[in-house]
Amino acid sequence: MKIYAVEDVPKTHIIEFFSLHWGSPQMVISSGGYDCSTLDGFAILNENAQIIGLITYILEDNECEIISLDSIEEGKGIGTSLVQAVETLATEKNCTRIKLITTNDNLFALKFYQKRGYVLSRILNNAVEQARKIKPEIPVIGHDGIPIRDEIELLKVL
Repeated sequence: MKIYAVEDVPKTHIIEFFSLHWGSPQMVISSGGYDCSTLDGFAILNENAQIIGLITYILEDNECEIISLDSIEEGKGIGTSLVQAVETLATEKNCTRIKLITTNDNLFALKFYQKRGYVLSRILNNAVEQARKIKPEIPVIGHDGIPIRDEIELLKVL
């Protein structure tokens, strides 16, 4: 499995990927609003040069924040490989911790990250209401019929 820096992937493919999986490249979370197609990150492509996994992040001071992670082929180690690539980079850049935000309905992400050493560090009650004011297409109901209301921050100390 070869990992590419996002700058080595055609930007149109990245924009299409985010549009397909998120509705747009715009991500709004309590730490800010981001155009994910402009962020640093890593991608994994299939044999047809299509993106099958993509992670974006930002570095600030001694902290790395994962902004997005998507894998469209579950159970193949794509997400794990991408997270490990960011963790390696963060260590090389002398970051002391990595954080990320997910929503209360994303039980898959909560399991995924906790299995990889991330801990719940903060719950932001009703934070998604604020995000919807900027990005109204954020669904009201998420995975398994769970209302999307809260953001959950996860943290891993390096």
